[in-house]
Amino acid sequence: MSAPATSTATGPLAGVRVLEIGGIGPGPFAAMMLADMGADLLRIDRPGGGGLMGPENPRLNTLHRGRRSVVLDIRHPRGLKALLSLVETADVLLETFRPGVAERLGIGPTACHARNPDLVYARMTGWGQDGPLAHTAGHDLTYIARTGVLHAIGAPDAPVIPLNLVGDFGGGGAFAVIGIVSALYAVKCGAPGQVVDAAITDGTALLTTGIRQLMLTGDWSHRRGENLMDGGCPWYATYGTADGRHVAVAPLEPQFYGELLRLLDLEEIAPLDRDDRGTWPLIRTALAKAFASRDLEHWDALFSDSDACVAPVRTFAEAERDPQLLARGVLVEHDGILQPAPAPRFSATPAQIQGTPPATGADTREALTRWGLPDVDTLIADGIAQQA
Repeated sequence: MSAPATSTATGPLAGVRVLEIGGIGPGPFAAMMLADMGADLLRIDRPGGGGLMGPENPRLNTLHRGRRSVVLDIRHPRGLKALLSLVETADVLLETFRPGVAERLGIGPTACHARNPDLVYARMTGWGQDGPLAHTAGHDLTYIARTGVLHAIGAPDAPVIPLNLVGDFGGGGAFAVIGIVSALYAVKCGAPGQVVDAAITDGTALLTTGIRQLMLTGDWSHRRGENLMDGGCPWYATYGTADGRHVAVAPLEPQFYGELLRLLDLEEIAPLDRDDRGTWPLIRTALAKAFASRDLEHWDALFSDSDACVAPVRTFAEAERDPQLLARGVLVEHDGILQPAPAPRFSATPAQIQGTPPATGADTREALTRWGLPDVDTLIADGIAQQA
């Protein structure tokens, strides 16, 4: 790995240099995770902003925390030369172009590895680098639709959109980080640099391994709302409360289910064989009637110190005051902005939010100079690099 840049960053990736070619959504999320773990992140944005998605106030663009922003016109020969010079001292390059775009720009894996054979070249797309749809547009919803995930989520009459957590950030950004860190470890152990091909469809499909195992054993139906963990099972479901709110109920194990019935004073339905799906309507009716009798806070208090696996369904705003999340520090305030804390946690090299999200191009002169690029002022004077 390259020598650590001048930085006060901490974390297990301190000293790792990452070039992030500006993108949206899961790309910035992956880069944010690397920055939280201490990597020195340099984001390369193109002149004009490139249609980046985010708030006008950069402080609120928390997906961009922990890096410096440089505006560099890599379509200009001198801008391309400058970027390839940065590649020489980088450990990782992360891009989210459609297949072939990076090659046309002159920053594909072959060009970059010619400059730096140890480079971890990470590319994240929706469909992957090959296949009949590889060059077509898509978004989280279309990716999870083709992998079967969307069909499995929702009520019997229609799928339900699970935000863009499953595909973009789970199957995409998080898996890109796993790939990058794994490839960095391989380089440290003597392997050459390589391409990490992180496709959202690949990661999303891998996330379904447990469900597909249930399919193999005949324990999963392709009909929504009939299965153990899709709302069909009465003890893995949500129920309305007297105040119009909901509780989540998930005592999968028999002993936890018994605790649920005891606390609800529903032990009369305990003799029902819960493995017999014919009993599910009776169990669901009993649970629904019980939970509808009192408000959400009553149930939260009753179950808060039990193994019945019952939790209040909180809004994002309410989650900010949840006792467990508060005790754990799941959300932290940084520079006056409340946001999710870095994860996972490390005992010896703790991750932390490294800095405030920058305005686009705010760090062009300082960051390019710090990364050792010559003639930075000339690039700025000629408009090839731009300082905000």
